[in-house]
Amino acid sequence: MLETREREHWLEPIPDACAIPYTAHPEDQLMLRQSIRLAFVAALQHLPAKQRAALILTEVLGWSVAECASCLDVSEAAVNSALQRARATLAAKDLALPRPLTDLQRALVDRYVTAFERYDIDALTALLHQDATLSMPPYTLWLMGHRHIARWLTGPGAPCRASKLVRVEASGLPAIAQYRPSEGGGYHAWAIITLEFDVDSITSMTSYLDVETSFPRFGLPLTSP
Repeated sequence: MLETREREHWLEPIPDACAIPYTAHPEDQLMLRQSIRLAFVAALQHLPAKQRAALILTEVLGWSVAECASCLDVSEAAVNSALQRARATLAAKDLALPRPLTDLQRALVDRYVTAFERYDIDALTALLHQDATLSMPPYTLWLMGHRHIARWLTGPGAPCRASKLVRVEASGLPAIAQYRPSEGGGYHAWAIITLEFDVDSITSMTSYLDVETSFPRFGLPLTSP
């Protein structure tokens, strides 16, 4: 039995469309996408809950301090203080802005989708960095390396065989909505998977399993014929 964590231990991915107006200039879209991804990664790794909430609401979604304070049920002074501390933390970490995906990385996403739908584990792990990780919030599961990931996918993860995948974009990252086969036929929503990269391989696969929340957010049904 896998151990689970409470929701405050991770951030759910959001559709890029929620924060990036597609009527904006392409350069503005790129800047917004970069800011979302940077805030998402930084908040996951470095910031406590209220600081990351204040950062994402104001810096990514463009809320005013007053709106943020009302949402978090705190004073505007508390929001400003949280933002000041969050920015100081990020400045100290010297996080670099992520770059847009290269043609090679976009091809990696295509090959990942093809390999996953065929459930060709050798082809899938060949796309991964040797120290790639796999995780599945809300579970504490965290695996690193080809051997451990392949063992999971062919063991406890085997019901993912014959899944149907739908490409989406989430939190400034390429992402995939996964539907697993249902016993009575058709498919049911299983996860939103976000991918991260280095130059020529996939470094991280994170499957978010709270589909009742995430799939409607992406405008996706919970079942598929």
